[in-house]
Amino acid sequence: MKNIVMSSVVAAVLLFSGCSDKDPKVEDNSGAAQAVAAAPVATSVPSSRSESVSSAAVESESEMIARLQKELATINFDFDKFNINAANQPKVPANAEVLKTKASKFSTKLEGNCDEWGSDEYNIALGLKRANEVKKALSAEGVNADKITMVSYGESNPVCTEKTKECWAQNRRVDFKLLP
Repeated sequence: MKNIVMSSVVAAVLLFSGCSDKDPKVEDNSGAAQAVAAAPVATSVPSSRSESVSSAAVESESEMIARLQKELATINFDFDKFNINAANQPKVPANAEVLKTKASKFSTKLEGNCDEWGSDEYNIALGLKRANEVKKALSAEGVNADKITMVSYGESNPVCTEKTKECWAQNRRVDFKLLP
């Protein structure tokens, strides 16, 4: 037993003392080492001007998304329906035009919503049917369907919480969100 402990200690001492030189030696061959050493410093420290330009570009894109989202009209639905009614039909080509021209570089998320009537499961399914109906209508207008995603919030994302018919009607909708 004593031999095992002693041999373990000797092995550990040899293992830890084997790498005593911490500074690597680099041979200088025609200044190449200096150029390589200088390059990471130059590229890893951005100037304050380039930082402000890139942050302004990010803010510009987010401002553009906010501005374009205001141009996209919410599509409302009748009680317990997922077809686009006559009052909301004109909104589809107008929204499609914005998505095809001004917002063509962005993806679109369609958010299906419902009023508080019905079970959670039913409202999730109905919200998804509403979003899918809007997606089909936009695709028929020439919007790229591959750039459209859908989500259903059911009754969990109301814009109005009063217990009136007018309020419930506001919650039966599909909202448009632009994604970078």
